[in-house]
Amino acid sequence: MQPVSDARAVVIVVGGTTGIGAAIVERLLAEHHAVVSVGLAGSASEAAEGEATERAAGVEQVIGDARSVETIDRAIAVAIASAERRSVAIAGLIHVAGGSGRSLGDGPLDAITDSGWSGTLDWNLGSVFLSNRAIVRHWLATNSGGSVVNLGSVLARSPAPEHFATHAYAAAKAGLIGLTTACAAHYAPHDLRFNAILPGLIDTPMARRAIGDPTIRDYLQRKQPLRGGGPGHPDDVAALATWLVSPAARWITGQTIAVDGGWSVSEG
Repeated sequence: MQPVSDARAVVIVVGGTTGIGAAIVERLLAEHHAVVSVGLAGSASEAAEGEATERAAGVEQVIGDARSVETIDRAIAVAIASAERRSVAIAGLIHVAGGSGRSLGDGPLDAITDSGWSGTLDWNLGSVFLSNRAIVRHWLATNSGGSVVNLGSVLARSPAPEHFATHAYAAAKAGLIGLTTACAAHYAPHDLRFNAILPGLIDTPMARRAIGDPTIRDYLQRKQPLRGGGPGHPDDVAALATWLVSPAARWITGQTIAVDGGWSVSEG
């Protein structure tokens, strides 16, 4: 097994056009990685937050839906070509894509619609399956080591029923933890690492409805008390995600780490 060099190594970011994903892309670039960023085009949030990454040298955009096998296959192909041009490996895949299923019909168990359940799981767990399977197949075929980082949610382990009763979302993010842990155990002999990050409420376009609610903002002051309370910053998560795909974390796998400002240890 050849060690993976970090000199301009390629990292795939699924969901890299906005919010936490955009922050991860920017941080990877600052650390001299080449990046393949996968995401949807044309959103206002992408224009606002993804402008710098769209211009940056070293980023190749794959426009498409992370729930599509075709999109993921294109991303892997682009990453392989990028790595070959640079004579480096694909060092990691960071899966950020997903989101609240409330608009799809998610909610408390008794209120979830059939389409809300299936749609939320497909977005938040099905897409993870597709990206993780694709990169593992590549690494096994090339006898390469690598690191997968999957982004879940603190709600998978620390519910907040008063304000965030979206049970399909919680189930999907809990499933993400199970998949990540099982893959870490199975693929460790191949030098493939899998870790999960559970963000708290972060100031991203997806979270701004909640953050704009005065009642929830007051709740966050108590529930996420670090740094004076309130929502986290995307770079709080990006710092850990980029570290986990680096050689500095080469002895770490199968871990689930909350980046939540104290959410999981505070009553709220």
